[in-house]
Amino acid sequence: VEGWKQGIRNTWWIIDYNRQSLDAVIREGLWQKYEAMFTNFGWDVVIIKYGNLMKAAFAEAGGETLRAWIDSCPNQLYAALCFKGGAAFRKKLLGVFGGNADVCALLGRRSDDELLALMSNLGGHDMASVLEAFHSIDHDRPVCFIAYTIKGVGLPFQGHKDNHAGLMSAAQIETLAKKLNIRPGHEWDKFEGLPFEAPDIETFLGKVPFAQQGRRRLTAPKIAVPEKLECPRLSQMSTQQSFGLILNALARTEGAFADRIVTASPDVTVSTNLGSWVNRRGLYAKQELLDTFRQEKIASSFTWDYTPKGQHIELGIAEMNLFILLSALGLSHTINGERLLPVGTVYDPFVERGLDALNYACYQDARFMIAGTPAGVSLAPEGGAHQSLKTPLIGMSQPGLASFEPACADELAVIMAWGFDYMQRAGSEAARDSSKAACDDKHCRDETGGSVYLRLSTRTIAQPMREMTPELANGIIEGGYWMTAPGPKMDLVIAYTGAVAPEAIEAAKLLNAQGVAAAVLSVTSTDRLHSGWTSAAHQRRHGQAAVRCHIEDLLAPLSRDCAIVTVLDGHPATLGWLGSVHGHRTAALGVEKFGESGSLADLYAIHGLDTPSIIATAQALLQPRAAKKPQRKAS
Repeated sequence: VEGWKQGIRNTWWIIDYNRQSLDAVIREGLWQKYEAMFTNFGWDVVIIKYGNLMKAAFAEAGGETLRAWIDSCPNQLYAALCFKGGAAFRKKLLGVFGGNADVCALLGRRSDDELLALMSNLGGHDMASVLEAFHSIDHDRPVCFIAYTIKGVGLPFQGHKDNHAGLMSAAQIETLAKKLNIRPGHEWDKFEGLPFEAPDIETFLGKVPFAQQGRRRLTAPKIAVPEKLECPRLSQMSTQQSFGLILNALARTEGAFADRIVTASPDVTVSTNLGSWVNRRGLYAKQELLDTFRQEKIASSFTWDYTPKGQHIELGIAEMNLFILLSALGLSHTINGERLLPVGTVYDPFVERGLDALNYACYQDARFMIAGTPAGVSLAPEGGAHQSLKTPLIGMSQPGLASFEPACADELAVIMAWGFDYMQRAGSEAARDSSKAACDDKHCRDETGGSVYLRLSTRTIAQPMREMTPELANGIIEGGYWMTAPGPKMDLVIAYTGAVAPEAIEAAKLLNAQGVAAAVLSVTSTDRLHSGWTSAAHQRRHGQAAVRCHIEDLLAPLSRDCAIVTVLDGHPATLGWLGSVHGHRTAALGVEKFGESGSLADLYAIHGLDTPSIIATAQALLQPRAAKKPQRKAS
């Protein structure tokens, strides 16, 4: 759908049509559904069904009859015969065409092995047929090639419906190696088994057009990122609103940085606060299309003009498409030699709809920024279906992705400035393998870079009017800082992430009024705190005893008697590990179910995120310590 909408050209899609699923054989006629689907969206469809052995046999007497049988043979039967072999094909065909002298003669001219080779010679296995199909294309319209193949062709279990989980025995592998002329111990030799001299192959490979184009993995220079991004200074804001305003400020600037940002969203552009960016930078389309509503003088806050210079790609409701697009845009520097800075937005719970594409985008080392917003049960009035709780754990566990959940606008501005630089880092070979003891950085990932995930909220909270010092900015990027610093004798630390900041700060204030010495820790990135902790532990195991990480330094001033209460609008396990850093008693608050709508106060109370719940949890955590104190004797 997206390709059709954007007028895609010069694209080939090859379907390996082996007619098997993982556990079975597919239904009849699926190729016709593929053909109709692609044709309906303006693609040409080319069927590659027969190899040259088949084409030669079809030219013999009785060949057209054989072709008709192949075309009408049920998928399961054809797969079963491919597994059973040439003798089985012969028996089946003679049973059907025993009275047809031409077909019998055609079969009789071939041994069982030759007959199996003929019946296995489908178009997708015959490179001459594949190349013939490729060279027949003389236009730039998108083309879908449906190439018939046999799953596992040439192996002992070819065509068998159980072959996806099939393993060859040692004897079968030895037989295959002999068939391919591969000598024992030479399995990984560059040209092992090929019937040509190595210099001749090297000379040939050096002359093919693909090799003449040079390195296919290209490079592109980094785009300079401003040290600071313009941050709105309002007394009350949400992080989603801040995100939109930061991008809007960027849209007003000139230069390569803003010009290389490409945004995308699966039909939630406006509701994720990208509207002002799009108003200034426009939507992308190959052909210009002006906003008819504006031309008709209908009032609207948003201008939807499509031009080839537009910097926002509007998608339908398909989060998987979003992450596939971000992956492609985020690899432009290696594929096209041009640097892009992709930024995507998606409703946070629906990150999970595109997890497969997100995982492989990171696996391919694509570079992008994704904002999951709104998040958690904090959007309680909007309804239960849009609430999320697992995404903080996804952000922590996904390799290649640095995850943040800021509470304040100035935090977000610092994170986004760092993130745009982080997306462009290449790193050294030593840092690419974080398992090496030589990697002595707290975040080996910092040198190699990666993608960035922002978990944002629509909840408006009070903003601290403070100076962004280098120390504060560093704490935000490292993953946490003291919102209220601990004193020499602390009873309690309340560690919060994201939108629940007001409840955490208020709880600490009330506890201090009751005589409980409580400090407040703002955690902006559980992901980076946790990865720094595990990285430091790893380095210490390899002899670097002096290595310490950010969270160890933050919690170092606390006595062992100090307790920790963690709270976030997400799964409690996200922060529950903090007590393990220095052995502090910890209680983790968070969301373990979702789906109810109501007022924010009601839902926070139900899930234990409100101020009274934090206070009650702290008091219960401190009670055992109070019980151990010796009682004073009455005078």
